[in-house]
Amino acid sequence: MQFIKRTLIDASAEEVFCWHARKGAMERLSPPWDRVELLERDGGLEPGARVKLRVHTGPVSLLWLAEHGPMEQGRMFSDHQLAGPFARWEHVHRFEPQGEKCVLEDRIDYQLPLGALGNTLGRRFVQNKLESAFAYRHAVTAADIAAHLAAKGVKAMRILITGASGLVGRELKSFLSAGGHEVKTLGRTRADIIWNVERNALSVADLEGFDAIVHLAGANVGQRWTRKHRADIYDSRINGTGLLSQALKQLKHPPKVFVCASAVGIYGDRADESLDEGSSHGGGFLASVCRAWEQACQPAIEAGIRVVNLRFGIILSPRGGALGKMLLPFKLGLGTNLGSGRQWMSWVSIDDAIGAIHHAIVSESLRGPVNVTAPEPVTNREFTKTMGKVLLRPVIWFLPWFVTALPMRLILGEMADQMLLGGARVLPKQLQATGYKFRHTTLEAALRHVLGKRGHVAAPTLSKA
Repeated sequence: MQFIKRTLIDASAEEVFCWHARKGAMERLSPPWDRVELLERDGGLEPGARVKLRVHTGPVSLLWLAEHGPMEQGRMFSDHQLAGPFARWEHVHRFEPQGEKCVLEDRIDYQLPLGALGNTLGRRFVQNKLESAFAYRHAVTAADIAAHLAAKGVKAMRILITGASGLVGRELKSFLSAGGHEVKTLGRTRADIIWNVERNALSVADLEGFDAIVHLAGANVGQRWTRKHRADIYDSRINGTGLLSQALKQLKHPPKVFVCASAVGIYGDRADESLDEGSSHGGGFLASVCRAWEQACQPAIEAGIRVVNLRFGIILSPRGGALGKMLLPFKLGLGTNLGSGRQWMSWVSIDDAIGAIHHAIVSESLRGPVNVTAPEPVTNREFTKTMGKVLLRPVIWFLPWFVTALPMRLILGEMADQMLLGGARVLPKQLQATGYKFRHTTLEAALRHVLGKRGHVAAPTLSKA
């Protein structure tokens, strides 16, 4: 059997080939709905180089050992399965010049196990999986390369990331590495540079020589805010940012830009009010954390470093965060709105989250607070309806608001009121004003991309309306 996917990429064949050859490209090309672990890698794309993966598809975990075969620099490379789920798998990646552009072609010849029986039972399933996976891969390839080419005047940079093991940090590291930048990590363990926020320990000398620093580290806010966890949330952000900012102030050669995470929680629960970066701050624990978080960057500002505070909305990825927790009930047909469903959800796709960070790094005119949200926020009710449509699952509309609100308040306390039952309609004024091009402007497009769901068939609903 054979599968072929061809896409015109607005870049030269050499540029697209080089992107695939760099560290981070394989991770960027792994669909987020199927978890793939890179266990071993011996070499690059050259013949004889090998890659060992563990692929998780639903509850099933499979080992896959692949070896690269013939390669033509700038035009093609290939790989074949040595051990894995297929009876045979041969994959050729071609980059065909089309003027200043190129056609990216993935051609796969494969054979399923169990012969005719395997073909009968599994052919449609495998073809659908390949269609979804390579639609995702080609979309990511085209958009990532376009983002890097748009910043072509920017030289390859040395970039330091904190929180590199988190949802956004992992994707950002892969995105920047595949774009040709040198990426290092700062963390408590298993990082290129080690720090200890609790002990106020960070070597200033280790921070010399970086062009940009992206600070994403912070304790998880998505759980009950006990007294201890409130302290962890606050200290990990404010103390960590203060320690890093003070260190940057002491550098002989400071970075040109310091990008620090924040959150739209700074606006508080604002009902239907449209909010941009000039809007007033709100009340509550999360808003107070975000204010102090951003203020902790002041030493870096005083040192003349361009500081950008990215106020992230709800980041959509099945690999974690809010969407990761929502998937199971929606897949079981138990999805419903939270509370009244009228609260606003200011969301952003994972690819636009990392795209906004990259934009902040390379856009010299961007500084201060920047909302990282899609241009079209939705109410929780709209979010629920769209999730059901994309997943082809019914959603439950007839539950009174207190059926979902009261249990959440009992289990999660204040966190439920501020993060789940409240909301804010936040707009990305600064990103749009500085020319950022969103990959996903509508919720449905973003969900279909990150969940690998093609088509536009509406899902049934359980509703009295």
